[in-house]
Amino acid sequence: MTHREVLRALSGLLMVLFAAMVSSTVVSVALPQIVGSLKGTQSQYTWVVTATLLASTASTPVWGKLADLFDKKRLLQVAIVIFAVASLACGLVQNTGQLIALRAVQGLGMGALQVLVQVIIGAMVSPKERGRYNGYLGGVMAVSTVGGPLLGGAITDTSWLGWEWCFFLAVPICVIAFAMLSRTLHLAETKKPDTKVDYLGATLIAAGVSLLLLWVTFVGNDFDWISWQTGAMVAGSIVLLGAATVVETKVREPVVPLHVIKRRDPALAVVASLAVGMAMFGGAVFLGQYFQISRGFSPTEAGLLTIPMMFGVLISSAVAGRMVSISGKVKPYILTGTLVLTAGFGMLATIDHTTSLWFMGVGMFLVGTGVGMAMQNLVLVVQNSVPLRELGAASGAITFFRSLGGTIGVSVLGAVLANQVASKIASGLAALGIDVTGGAADASSLDLEAMPAPVVEVVRASYGDATGHLFLISACIAVVGFVAALFLTPIRLRETVDIVEEIAVGEETVLGAK
Repeated sequence: MTHREVLRALSGLLMVLFAAMVSSTVVSVALPQIVGSLKGTQSQYTWVVTATLLASTASTPVWGKLADLFDKKRLLQVAIVIFAVASLACGLVQNTGQLIALRAVQGLGMGALQVLVQVIIGAMVSPKERGRYNGYLGGVMAVSTVGGPLLGGAITDTSWLGWEWCFFLAVPICVIAFAMLSRTLHLAETKKPDTKVDYLGATLIAAGVSLLLLWVTFVGNDFDWISWQTGAMVAGSIVLLGAATVVETKVREPVVPLHVIKRRDPALAVVASLAVGMAMFGGAVFLGQYFQISRGFSPTEAGLLTIPMMFGVLISSAVAGRMVSISGKVKPYILTGTLVLTAGFGMLATIDHTTSLWFMGVGMFLVGTGVGMAMQNLVLVVQNSVPLRELGAASGAITFFRSLGGTIGVSVLGAVLANQVASKIASGLAALGIDVTGGAADASSLDLEAMPAPVVEVVRASYGDATGHLFLISACIAVVGFVAALFLTPIRLRETVDIVEEIAVGEETVLGAK
């Protein structure tokens, strides 16, 4: 495909990627209103989020492998239809049970779209040229991740729209993208007459990951970190994933190519991506809560205040992508990105409920800049190390680990925040002479509007001061990503789509290709 043809197809690909990613963040602000209007419970509230997360993360490596075995364009069209129909149905539900089930179906389409877009871009252009296109990809991810809550807040605050439009929004985007891709996407597919799908491995991986994510989601809230539930769920995950590992080493077409991710560069990229995912998603997800609870801003205002992070990702992903395509070198930008990410979280680790918004803006910009430079280039490292026939499985694997890292980060940091807030509220109320026994210091049950001004001030200060601890942990996690990036081989990206051989040249490795 020529550059003009790639750009035309890329427009449709970026549209479906935006629709998929924004669907997971646009409802975050509206969920209390959605569950309330459907007469749902707190447990169902959690499952509305968990169902999508489980289906999306667990199915990602499976979709990636299917892209290696079947027609990528047809798979993408199937994923768009699944996602669009589920999104439409989510806006028409009558109760939370229906919403949870349909959100799981929506998660299947979401996981497929996230990995298939990256696989198809990898099949269209060489790794060296892919840098500049990854800049667009990173920009869309930034806008959808950070702008989703802003969009959700605007929809929630607009009386004539209603929460249903948080789901309906994706449907027209998917319809337009489907039509565009039908005309513009042309891939050279090779027939695989002896194709066999590893159903056993896919089932074991999905079951093991789902059980692990369920534990990560509920630990600290529904049961303690050290409890029989934790032991049973963690042990079950280890057994299932261990069995999956055995299966993957024996089948001809493994869902997760272990021979790829155990190599030095892909393994280090997976570790770094896991760390970046934990730090970025785990840290950034609590900024909206900080601005609303600690600083008293509305949902829409809280979304606007996170623009510096989105701006940082947009600028850095575009610039770094261009520089990667020009130089063919990717390690310097990953190293710089993880270092800047650590510095940004280091700044945010010092915040409290009185911190200047300008100071926070600089910290968020640095975090966004680091993510933009590192995240997509880590995918590029893995894609550059595999032949075209394994591109889907390799892309699915690193996307899976990034999502898994984000999920673990959100859960762990959420547990830390809950404990810190409860402790600080208890101390603050005790200082005011208020009895905190009987659960009065439970942060999850506090209604700010119904409280007297002195108590509200204690709660706001507690949330603001506790949030800084989260970013300190995020900075430590980001350091792990920097160390992993430090040991990456200084490869030069190949200029062709498929690999033929490796040739050692001086101190760098140049991948020969056809």
